[in-house]
Amino acid sequence: MSVSARIPDVLVIGAGVAGLACAQDLLGAGLDVRVLEASDAVGGRMRSDRVDGFVVDRGFQVFNTSYPQVRRRLSLRALRLRPFTPGFLVHTGDGGPVRLGDPTRRPRTLPGLVTGRVAGARDLVALGLLSARDMLAPVRLVKRPEDRTTRTELAAAGFSDDFVERFLRPFLSGVFLEDDLETSSRFFHLVWRSMLRGTLCLPADGIGAVPDKLAADLPGGTVRLGTPVTALTDDGAVTADGTEVPARAVVVATGAGPAAGLLPGLDVPAGRTVTTYYHAAPRSPLGEPTLLVDEHRRFLNTCVLSDVVPGHAPAGTALVATSVLGAAAGGREPSLRAALSEAYGTDTAGWDLLTTRTVPDALPAMPPPWPLSRTSRVARGRHVCGDHRATGSVQGALASGARAAREVLEDLHRG
Repeated sequence: MSVSARIPDVLVIGAGVAGLACAQDLLGAGLDVRVLEASDAVGGRMRSDRVDGFVVDRGFQVFNTSYPQVRRRLSLRALRLRPFTPGFLVHTGDGGPVRLGDPTRRPRTLPGLVTGRVAGARDLVALGLLSARDMLAPVRLVKRPEDRTTRTELAAAGFSDDFVERFLRPFLSGVFLEDDLETSSRFFHLVWRSMLRGTLCLPADGIGAVPDKLAADLPGGTVRLGTPVTALTDDGAVTADGTEVPARAVVVATGAGPAAGLLPGLDVPAGRTVTTYYHAAPRSPLGEPTLLVDEHRRFLNTCVLSDVVPGHAPAGTALVATSVLGAAAGGREPSLRAALSEAYGTDTAGWDLLTTRTVPDALPAMPPPWPLSRTSRVARGRHVCGDHRATGSVQGALASGARAAREVLEDLHRG
């Protein structure tokens, strides 16, 4: 017995942003589409929860306004975006935090650059040349050079080891969710370009507002929640309750692990796991919407989310999010709290641990040579999409979903 009497043209498994983008494009082409989602809401890893009056994302995430797929699919005004300060702070343990800002947007950060506290002449020149190239060159030229590790690329660009270790490595570790700068240099340049050309923000309702908006644009009844798929069949898929759902084509739009389970033999990358600790504080320890990283890399990054979006915390409180590599471990929070006390220059004894969020496979590992996009085709009538098929970003996930839709349409047309 099927979910409904009507047999859809395409069945999309997973209502993360890749699956929603795929469904959007297929529907726009006039196909009948059904999206099956195992959990109780859309979004996949992009979810927001309410915890004791606080808005808690499932892992610290930011929203970049420059992504082409974002601009194509979403109304930025409707998301009510709140920006982060351009640049970031680095806790060095040597005279307070050091700011690496963007002087083209915040001219008052220029004196800190030219006085030598942040960088010497060599590193300033390297930073200026790399940034100008990534920001202004056509994207095809940004993608063209040989792919190598980000660490190798930074050395070749002329950065000193000291500048990389003090500033770039702590910051990029939080972007890539790895500590050795072994990520593809092509992906690094695309990320750097996107940050220079766009604004890092948070939606007023949390990062979950992004997939919510995508889902809201689909016709009613397209997405069916609480419907895990356990297996694919020659004619479609089978859900956990034994229901057979036939379709002309199936797109698996889950994370890498579940995708490999549904498509045996699928080549999937290793995943990066991250844990975010959410603390409730009586007041903001920073007073500005700025990311803070640690030269000693005791944490990936920390941010007072309520300085970015005041509505993320009840009045009279502050919400601090701090991310670390790997899964949550017993006894880790006290040492993290001590590191935060040092980094923020404040007493954290009165902070309450609100909750933690561990996100397995938060990003795919992307060592070089990393293909920026891969075909969605797996077998006849079987496709797959997600950031693990492109790049570990919202842009990558959306673009992968769009590619899957194009290839499904091509195959159905030929068929």
